[in-house]
Amino acid sequence: MSRLLEVDRIRLSFKGVRAIDGVSFHVDEGELFAIIGPNGAGKTSIFNCLNQVYRPQEGDIRWKGESIMGLKPNKTAELGIARTFQNIALFPHMTVIENILTGRHVRMKQGWLAGAIWLGPAKKEELENRFKVEDIVDFLEIEQWRKHPVGMLPYGVQKRVELGRALAMDPELLLLDEPVAGMNLEETEDMARFILDIQDELGVSMILVEHDMGLVMDIADRVMVLDFGRKIADGRPAEVQRNPDVIKAYLGEEFEPAD
Repeated sequence: MSRLLEVDRIRLSFKGVRAIDGVSFHVDEGELFAIIGPNGAGKTSIFNCLNQVYRPQEGDIRWKGESIMGLKPNKTAELGIARTFQNIALFPHMTVIENILTGRHVRMKQGWLAGAIWLGPAKKEELENRFKVEDIVDFLEIEQWRKHPVGMLPYGVQKRVELGRALAMDPELLLLDEPVAGMNLEETEDMARFILDIQDELGVSMILVEHDMGLVMDIADRVMVLDFGRKIADGRPAEVQRNPDVIKAYLGEEFEPAD
């Protein structure tokens, strides 16, 4: 299995406060890697480092063996790193199709003038991108809402639209920031199914940050646990659940590991 992403001893501080303290990990092609930890443990900060919104003061981040340190966020997106957000960041007055289509901007080569004229290559490119979006709509089973403004849709459907927008970027690595936060049981089960389908059918690697321990332990291939910006465990879900440091720091003394 080929190594896709390597994070090597990164450190990130804000005005003397250490948010990430020498964390290292890797993600292989096709792997579903989860990061868990208490609030403030550094999970979202790691995501912000991966797409270079934050610049670690120490360490290195390598994509397919090449350092991406210092790149702009749009360049990391072009490489194939896409992201969803904990708080929905869609355009509420735009339709489902239009919102997902915005994710195609990193793959569009024609300039704004050619797009405005909408002839020749520009027309061909937009039609191809719209076909791609329609495939994503079918994949996420949101056909019935495709022409609805997303601001009028149920919360769980909006989360699927945001996932669709990330998929529209043709990612090789998808960063999922609490994809089931605020969802009911049925919506959570649906999202878990789509995440597994993305891994199995599309072959996309993923890093999942999530507080729902049942979901994480059910679907992740490996789990890393953070506490106050430090890595305290990394391994298969069953191993992590039984780690005394994890139980003490995050899962709680009353947590019962799965058999």
